[in-house]
Amino acid sequence: MENRYRFIRYFAYVLEILVLYMIQQTPGFLPSLMGARPILIIPAVLAIAMFEPELPAMGFGIFGGLFIDFGIGAALGFHGILLGVACYVISAFSANLLRTNLLTSFLVNTIALLVIVILQWLFYYVLYGYDHCEYALVHHYLPRILYSLVLTPITFYFNRAFAMLIRPSDG
Repeated sequence: MENRYRFIRYFAYVLEILVLYMIQQTPGFLPSLMGARPILIIPAVLAIAMFEPELPAMGFGIFGGLFIDFGIGAALGFHGILLGVACYVISAFSANLLRTNLLTSFLVNTIALLVIVILQWLFYYVLYGYDHCEYALVHHYLPRILYSLVLTPITFYFNRAFAMLIRPSDG
């Protein structure tokens, strides 16, 4: 019985990531903020990691990261590795050290988005030797982080509902 609920929950997570990827990649579906569009997958997989064990969380992080790599045309595996490691660490911390609430989710998303997007800017902009690196960071990458952070409560409560409702009853 436990496996059936786990399968349904994981299937729901996969569908969520697929839908968020389609929304993220559809031009004009979400309004742009200062020319930037949000990264919907990162807050979603980080929220999943807060409610699932380490290995499934890492799997969903890799899965979501590969979709981000497909979407931006980046080196395949860059975001997959970063999100896989981030989700594993967040899941381990959530099981042992952190309380799973909105404030914790917001802090985790802030740190993870800053690290991932700054690394993306560093590897795909600065190291390529493009001009005006600071302008790109301030006017493209930082608004993208802020826009993604605004959506953190939605992904947190959505995934919290999945994690709490699709479980076997204790009685």
